[in-house]
Amino acid sequence: MTNKDSTNRDAKDHTQIDHEREALARMRAITISREYGSGGGEIAVRVARRLGWRLIDHEVVVLVSQALGVSEMEAEEYDECVDGPVSRVLQSFCVVQPTMPISVPLVLTTSSRAYNEARCRAVMDAYAMGHTVIVGRGSQVLLAQYRDVLHVRVVAPFDLRLAYVMRREGLDQAAAHARIHLKDDERQRFLQEEHHRHPDDLHLYDLVVNTGVLDLESIVDLILLALQRKAGRLSLPPGGPGAGLARYPEQP
Repeated sequence: MTNKDSTNRDAKDHTQIDHEREALARMRAITISREYGSGGGEIAVRVARRLGWRLIDHEVVVLVSQALGVSEMEAEEYDECVDGPVSRVLQSFCVVQPTMPISVPLVLTTSSRAYNEARCRAVMDAYAMGHTVIVGRGSQVLLAQYRDVLHVRVVAPFDLRLAYVMRREGLDQAAAHARIHLKDDERQRFLQEEHHRHPDDLHLYDLVVNTGVLDLESIVDLILLALQRKAGRLSLPPGGPGAGLARYPEQP
């Protein structure tokens, strides 16, 4: 290979890299939906760090509390939940003693509807800001129609999620088991009640990854590759599995 050939090849490589960077810069967000204990939150942190993008996770609660003029603790009560503190207290009374009269005054300064309206605004503002990794909060539904967003679902076998929660949160097996079921149920009911979708609906996602099969860094690599590939298609019309393929030569 001559020096001229090598120079031309290097120029083409640099041009390709520049095109990929330009396309990637046009992507505005990544949404991360996760089963509790699957490591989805940690993956989101690593993706954001690798890209140099802003991470929006608990920040949604902070933004909502500021928008509503309430404490973070009050806003936290509604985070990815259908039931607010009133219904939870009522349920706990019913579990402990169904006939017990409730004489304790319950005062709230916010409501689930106000929280969810503020949540939707926070997610849309994060999208408008661009270059953001958004964890949960119905973002995979709220941003479903935007082509410049990559949607990822993180899952793992239950036994591995159990071990993860026990180790990361310092819980015994029974407590970790109960917490996983509680959080999964809350998130499922939240998405169904607020957006009429189920978090396990695979059509909500561009990529589904299993942390029981791949390590976290490999999954980060896959997400970045998917982001790059989706970015490269922004200038093309929406395609599908048959895009660019000829008809079968024979009747299938």
